[in-house]
Amino acid sequence: MKNILFVLFLTVSLVANACTNLIVGKKASKDGSVMCTYNCDGFGFAGSLFYTPAGRHAAGEKIAIHGWGPSHDGQFVDQVEYTYNVVGFMNEKQLTIVESTFDGRLELQNSDGLLDYFSLMRLALQRSATAREAIKCMAELVEKYGYNSSGESITICDPNEAWIMEIIGKGPGRKGAVWVALRIPDDCICAHANLSRIRQFPMENTKSKKFDVKSKTLSSKHLQYINNPQIECVYAEDVVTFAREKGYYSGKEEKFSFRDAYCPIDFENVRYADARVWSFFRHHRSDMDHYLPYINGEFDKCDALPLWVKPDALLSMQDIQQDMRDHFEGTPLDMTSDMTAGPWGMPIRPLPMHFRSSDSIDFFRERPIATQQSGFTMTCQMRSWLPDDVGGVTWFNCDDAAMVAYVPLYCCITQVPDPFRPENNQRNEFSFESAFWMNNWVANMVYPRYSMMIGDLRAAQSELENYYFDDQDSVMQAIEKLTPAERREYLNKKSIAYAKRMMQRWDKLAKCLIVKYNDQVVKRTDEKGNYLRWGYETPGYNQQFIDAIVPATGDRYRLKKVIDRRER
Repeated sequence: MKNILFVLFLTVSLVANACTNLIVGKKASKDGSVMCTYNCDGFGFAGSLFYTPAGRHAAGEKIAIHGWGPSHDGQFVDQVEYTYNVVGFMNEKQLTIVESTFDGRLELQNSDGLLDYFSLMRLALQRSATAREAIKCMAELVEKYGYNSSGESITICDPNEAWIMEIIGKGPGRKGAVWVALRIPDDCICAHANLSRIRQFPMENTKSKKFDVKSKTLSSKHLQYINNPQIECVYAEDVVTFAREKGYYSGKEEKFSFRDAYCPIDFENVRYADARVWSFFRHHRSDMDHYLPYINGEFDKCDALPLWVKPDALLSMQDIQQDMRDHFEGTPLDMTSDMTAGPWGMPIRPLPMHFRSSDSIDFFRERPIATQQSGFTMTCQMRSWLPDDVGGVTWFNCDDAAMVAYVPLYCCITQVPDPFRPENNQRNEFSFESAFWMNNWVANMVYPRYSMMIGDLRAAQSELENYYFDDQDSVMQAIEKLTPAERREYLNKKSIAYAKRMMQRWDKLAKCLIVKYNDQVVKRTDEKGNYLRWGYETPGYNQQFIDAIVPATGDRYRLKKVIDRRER
C-alpha cells in the first residue's frame, strides 16, 4: 500500500509568467555572498511564503502532484529518503532556486508531462544540497516524469556557485525536455526576465569515445560527473539534434544558439524582457548604452546582450534591493520623464501593454523590473563562511518591490511569520493581518500621486531596512554560543519580530498618508513632523505635464486677462 506523505497543491495559477531574476557571483559581491533576486509578477494572486518542513521518509512513500496544468489526479513522484527544510525558495543548505518564464516555442508544451516548473523547483529544493545536485535532480525528474510548462530560465544558487539553467519541453507525446545550464563566473553578474538568455555554449568533444573528466562541459549522459568542480556547463544530450529534427536549426553544432532555436527574438520580447536585464547591467557597468540599438529593436546593429558582465564595483545586498525597484530611471526608457507619467510622475502603467490611437496607430508601454502586479518579491543571500542556518537569508515581502520594505527571514526557520502565511493572504479578501493587503493599501494610495507621496514611503522603507541591516551584527553575536537547536529557535523569533515590525510601520504609514494628503492637498508640518493646526500646500501638476496640456487642449484652459473696471 502506498504511503502518501504530502501533496504539492499549486493554487497560484499562472502567477509567474512575467518575473525578474538578478544574480551576483560571490566575487562580485562586497562580502563574498552569492546573491539572487525574484520578483514574482502576475495579476490575480496574493503573494505568500511557502514552507515545507524537513523529514525522513520510508521506502515506498509517494508524493501526489497537482500542478496548474491539466489534472494529474492519481499521479505520483517517488519520495526520497530525506527532504530538506524549505522556506520560500531557499532550503536549509542555503540552496536557492528562482525563475522567469520565457514561453519560447509554445508548440513544445506537453500537457501530458507530470511536472510543471514550479513543482520541479520545489522538489529540487527538497532533495538537493547544492546547485549542481539541483541541476542533476531536475534533469532526472523531467526525464522520468515529463515536463508540462513552457520555456523557463531558472536561477540556481548555493553559497559557493551561481548557475543559470534554461529548459523547454519537447511537445505532445515527448516526455522529457531540452535544456542547458551554465555556471556564472564568480566575478560577474547575470540576469533574466522572460526571455531566453543562453545562446552559444561549449559542448563535449563528440569525437572522443571516452568522457574526459577534466572537461569543463558534459552532456546529460554523463550527469554522474556533475560534482566535478571543473564542470561549468551541462546540457541535454539531444539539445541540438532535437532542434534539427524540429527544423529550428540547420547550422554547425558549435554555432548552435539555445535562444535562437527555442525562443526567437522580436522587438516586443526584447523591449519587454531584456530591457530589464540591460537596465540592471547599466546600474553596475558604465558601457551598457552600447546595447541601446538592441533594446530599440535594431537587430542589424546588435542582436544580443552579454549573458553576464563583470561589474565596475562590487555589489551589496542593499544595491540589488534598489535594483529590484527600477523603473528605468535616468535612462532613455525612464517611465517618469514624459506626460504618460501623468500629473505626478507616476512610473506605473495600466495594462494592456499595447494601446491604439484614434487614427489606428499602435503603441506600447515600457515594462520595468518593479511593477504593480508583483505577488511577492525577494532578495536572497547565501554566505559560505557562516553556518547554514544563519548564512542563508531571504529578504522577503509581498507586492511591488518598489513599494515595500524587504524583511530578513532565515533559511532554518520552521514557522512562517503570520503576515506571510498563505491563509492570511487571500486574494479576494482584505485583511489587516496580511502583508500583501497592507502593502497594497499603501501602494495604491501612492501610485496616483507618486511624486507627492513617494517621499513618505521611501522614508519608512529606509527606516525599516536600515534597522534590519544594522541589527544583523547583534544577530551574529547572539548566535555565537548557541547550539543549532537554540539558533533555530532564536532565528524563528527574530524573523517573526522583523515581520511584525514591518506590519506596524506600514499601518502607521497608511494612516499618515490618508491624513497628510487628504483631498489632494498636503498638510503642513513643523520641523519635528507634527501637523500645524492650520495651513496646507497645493502642489499641483508637475511642469512636464503642464507643458503637455497646451498641445492637447489648445486655449481651453488659457487664463484670460481680466480688465479692471477702473480702466474702462
